[in-house]
Amino acid sequence: MSATMAKADGVTVLTLTSDPESACPPLCQILKGLCYSPTCCSVSQHLRRVQKTSQSLLGALHIIVGLLNIGLGALIYDAGIHPFLLGGMFIFFGIVSILSEKFPSPCLVFLNVFLNLAGVGFAIVANVLYSMNIVLLSFWWMFDNAMILTGVIGVLIVLSVLELCVAISSAVLGIKALKSSEKRENKSTDDPEKYKREEVTTNPPA
Repeated sequence: MSATMAKADGVTVLTLTSDPESACPPLCQILKGLCYSPTCCSVSQHLRRVQKTSQSLLGALHIIVGLLNIGLGALIYDAGIHPFLLGGMFIFFGIVSILSEKFPSPCLVFLNVFLNLAGVGFAIVANVLYSMNIVLLSFWWMFDNAMILTGVIGVLIVLSVLELCVAISSAVLGIKALKSSEKRENKSTDDPEKYKREEVTTNPPA
């Protein structure tokens, strides 16, 4: 599978040539071609400058929220396994966010945006599930540990709201970085000589 990219008049055309002798399905070949494309996988210094250290900070918050979900979820036996699953997903989102800053290729930044948009959904699901646990515990007010469990679940709800905000912020930051990179590429395509002069002026030779 080979991938070629052509740009003209603000339109980007990506051409993928499949290998008929490959045992992989066409969809797998497309994903493989995109993942191994130098255009998508090369580290972009522009994306690094745009994102700065924001994704690492947001990724660290992802990981902290995930670890707290797992730790506090272990205290709630009636909550099921969803605190552990959600906590693991949040940690994974955080790792990808950090990697998208350390190695800011367009492919990895796009993956980070996609996962954080999914993280918005997971955070909403977490709020719903924890709120349902609060409602169930309200019927067990006569038990001594009901108030403690209610407090723990309340903390988990707050963490889910924080995860929602972090996921939205990380996704918006990634989208802005990708749009900024696309505008920069279109500018260089429309007037390459002017773009070269700007590069020389911005980065004079040593």
